[in-house]
Amino acid sequence: MSVLVRSAGAVMIAGAALLGSGAVAWAQPSPTPTPAPAPTPAPPPPPDCTVGDQAGVLSGVSASLKNYMFTHPDVNGFFTSLRGLSPDERRDRVADYMEQNPQVKTELQGVRQPMTDFRARCGLPPLNMPDE
Repeated sequence: MSVLVRSAGAVMIAGAALLGSGAVAWAQPSPTPTPAPAPTPAPPPPPDCTVGDQAGVLSGVSASLKNYMFTHPDVNGFFTSLRGLSPDERRDRVADYMEQNPQVKTELQGVRQPMTDFRARCGLPPLNMPDE
């Protein structure tokens, strides 16, 4: 028997099964579907609160932080020394450092202020410094 004849036979058997089951399905009453409630669309973000706006603020904060670190090599060295530590150990060391260097803490909060303001204005949760 050729491949063509076997394929045609398989198609006829499948078609008969499909038509036969269609008759059974047609005889059954169809339930009336209950329409699902339409999802409530998310409200638009406040003005100047898009992800693009956030990226712009973040790039400004990053540039300011880079400048701060390069003009304060001791602070840059401290934060660089934290690489490879566990999150808990980093948090503890930063808390100790900020307690011993309140001016650095104030200056870094100032560098971060544009992002803090953006998050508050746009209804996003605050991101605390590691010691808070």
